Amino acid sequence: MICGVDTGGTFTDVVDENGDVVKVLSRRDDPAGAVAGGLGGRRPDLLCHGTTIATNALLERRGASVVLITNRGFADIIEIARQDRPSLYDQWADRPEPLVPRHLRLEVDGRLDAAGRELEPVGAAPDVPDEAEAVAVCLLHADLDATHEEAVAGDLRARGYDVTASHEVSPEFREYERTVTTVVNAFLRPVCAPYLARMGDLADDVLVMTSAGGLVPARDAAELPATLLLSGPAGGVQAAAAAAATAGFPDAVSFDMGGTSTDVCLILGAVPAPAGGRTAGGFPIRLPSLDIHTIGAGGGSIARVDSGGALVVGPRSAGADPGPAAYGRGGVEPTVTDADLALGRIPDRATFGDLGRLDVEAARRALDRARVPAQGVVDVVDAAMERAVRLVSLERGVDPSGLALVAFGGAGPLHACAVAEALEMAAVVVPPRAGVLSALGLVTSPRQRELVRSWPTPGEAEGVGPALQKLAAEARAAVGGGDVEVSTALDCRYAGQSHELTVANVDEFPDEHRRRNGYARPGAPIEVVALRARAKRAAHLSYDDIAPARQRQPATGPAVLAEPDCTVWVPPGWTAEVGGGGAWILRRSRS
Repeated sequence: MICGVDTGGTFTDVVDENGDVVKVLSRRDDPAGAVAGGLGGRRPDLLCHGTTIATNALLERRGASVVLITNRGFADIIEIARQDRPSLYDQWADRPEPLVPRHLRLEVDGRLDAAGRELEPVGAAPDVPDEAEAVAVCLLHADLDATHEEAVAGDLRARGYDVTASHEVSPEFREYERTVTTVVNAFLRPVCAPYLARMGDLADDVLVMTSAGGLVPARDAAELPATLLLSGPAGGVQAAAAAAATAGFPDAVSFDMGGTSTDVCLILGAVPAPAGGRTAGGFPIRLPSLDIHTIGAGGGSIARVDSGGALVVGPRSAGADPGPAAYGRGGVEPTVTDADLALGRIPDRATFGDLGRLDVEAARRALDRARVPAQGVVDVVDAAMERAVRLVSLERGVDPSGLALVAFGGAGPLHACAVAEALEMAAVVVPPRAGVLSALGLVTSPRQRELVRSWPTPGEAEGVGPALQKLAAEARAAVGGGDVEVSTALDCRYAGQSHELTVANVDEFPDEHRRRNGYARPGAPIEVVALRARAKRAAHLSYDDIAPARQRQPATGPAVLAEPDCTVWVPPGWTAEVGGGGAWILRRSRS
């Protein structure tokens, strides 16, 4: 038996290889207990898991006490950061406090230059304070030559410390981002390792989804928990890409609206857009990732009137406990779910997971008590999600009118038509089992490993080909035998630029630069700054292996289409037809 388990902020979703679905409330203080409850005593042969454990620990600062060891004179790099400000015109906006306080930043002698030549021998690793639970080691130019870093890390490991070394986590240039990523990994490891070990007690084999959209063994995930910050959303994007292609829309935007947040990602040619990193909790994470944009707007997002009299929705969420007022679990603040229910977009007979029937009167009382109109709540949250979709389409140089919006998550199909209409998108696709699509994406995703290496001579591309082949061989070995697909890419930029674009080869760079930035520079020298390789081993199941949940019938709006795991709202002027793979295809009526 193969099961996919996605732990969200409100619900934990379980889907097995037969397409059977279980939905239980998440447990903030015991996420593993919610997984066990969803499995209901079953022990899968393979458990594919998407988890929020790393994200929650980082956002809530519930990680280890970390010591940072770096070169003499560089202890403050994680505080100095970059010259850009979090909010350009907000003088009160601050960066997040560093995860390592000043007294736990230690320095070591030794210098290598950018060519790997030793300018000064490395000194012995310093004594580590007793309060340290983990150690992060990040030395200059370790992305190019890890000799000094290996010596310091080896010394500390011999003393029994849990050590994260930057060349093992993020061997890419840019010292600030590499240092922060290393520190975040050290901060998360003592939290994530016990949780993932407990997952191992629930199944014979456990694979965990990474931010890059591939599965890795739980033991590897425990070593590199910084790769898990988009674990759950990445599974949904993978399934959304497959569902959109099956429905005839290889170009799309995934739109995953759950109980706590909404995640969107551009999909072109049935391939989710990649990114070289992301920001989590205000910290830059320099690791391969899908280019997912997240906003704090979901079904459980709380609505209120701020001090200026404006209606605000989110980012604070009612979560699973107490949840929206309609859940009948003690919640009294109005949420998006309460507004949808009050507007009749969710049937009052609906049940969510292991909840009983929703309480429409409780929802109305919560809205009235806060003096927020249900339609206003929906309009505000729809506008926020429109901005998110605009960011990953128009602001990436892609016209949304040629894209479908793939709506999933418990609340996505309730709000997708409004977002698609505002951006004049081609259609809305609602796949079968849309409410648990992220869990479905877990069982249909490949084992995958992404490797990145800095290129030492940006202005000289000689030797790039053999270096890519070597990196590809390393990636292939990392995913083991079987049917393995390997691809390579380069991070390139025009000489003098500060940031780069990822392309398959140097010749593609001018066209990609024109698409993303509106212009190219013919004849300008192009630099290669990093090499990438991705190895994928075929998934155990494909999206097409799991049959549609049930037969669907066309509908004309206004209509409410209720399913066990989600509800679809078809507004006036829209029609819903059945398309490829059993998906609903929603379009504006022609008139």
